Amino acid sequence: MNTRTTEEITAAVQAAVWAPSVHNTQPWSFVVENEEIALRADSDRRLRVGDAEGREMLISCGAALMNVRLALCALGRQASVRVLPDPDRTALLATVRLGGPTEADEHTRLLYDQIERRRTHRAGFTDVPVPDGLVEELVRQASAEGARLAPVRSEAAVRVLAALTEAAQEVQSQDRLFSLEMIRWAQPPGSARPEGGPAESYPREPQRTRPHFAQRDYAHGHPWGSDTERFTAASTGLVAVLTTPGDTREDWIAAGQALERLLLHACAHGVRAAFHTQALEMVHLREFLRQELLSREYPQMIMRLGFTGDDSAAVRRPITEVLEERRAT
Repeated sequence: MNTRTTEEITAAVQAAVWAPSVHNTQPWSFVVENEEIALRADSDRRLRVGDAEGREMLISCGAALMNVRLALCALGRQASVRVLPDPDRTALLATVRLGGPTEADEHTRLLYDQIERRRTHRAGFTDVPVPDGLVEELVRQASAEGARLAPVRSEAAVRVLAALTEAAQEVQSQDRLFSLEMIRWAQPPGSARPEGGPAESYPREPQRTRPHFAQRDYAHGHPWGSDTERFTAASTGLVAVLTTPGDTREDWIAAGQALERLLLHACAHGVRAAFHTQALEMVHLREFLRQELLSREYPQMIMRLGFTGDDSAAVRRPITEVLEERRAT
């Protein structure tokens, strides 16, 4: 590969590692060979208890794939993507082969510019509502990747989602295996680990939103968390559910791509997201939501969207830990 191609591939992988992932596990790795980037799932980073099927892992990897696509296009290269190209290699989720030159449109460049700015929020939002026009555009962004973003406008439905989230959180917090898994991905204050949930990224004593959506207990009994003013807002924000018509591995990867596309568009307009996957990690609760609230579509992510002053830093592994380069043969 020439120097320019090497730089483009490096930039694409660098963009990929900024994708959101469950508990910031960053469950991906990349192999580069002959101007092709292979995205692989890192099963050692899968949540063995909370994500036994690997659904959340593949959603996370789908978000990383979205960033690779955006980066290459923004850098002026076409990209040919194959999802799940080899059924005998289950860890291989996608290949991205670099093509000829292209010119990115303004929106692609806008999304690319948000990749390192996007942050996951873990508290309440301000009272400023998300504009209806922006919500409609977020719906279109998800649809472009084969998923559906469903804003939850019914107060009763919001209460149901909040209650199920809190119930699942209570059950998981009493489960020793769930708790041990959370502890693995929780960072104490001052930690230098480039993974997991930093103590500075969530409030020490969060205000309850109405209705209240339970947050993960990363502190697990320790006085961790931040006391900064960015966590004083207490609005629930706009509740939305990302769904897919099917529930295959391909659907999960598509959901991840849709999620990242809509999050980047939201970020460009000052909107951030808080995620709530507790109820989706319990088979019977997820099926209840599918049957009773979501027109039989499969819920892949529950989120709240809103405005916040949160400017917390994010931690990511260096690409030297996730990238393997193979010489052409």
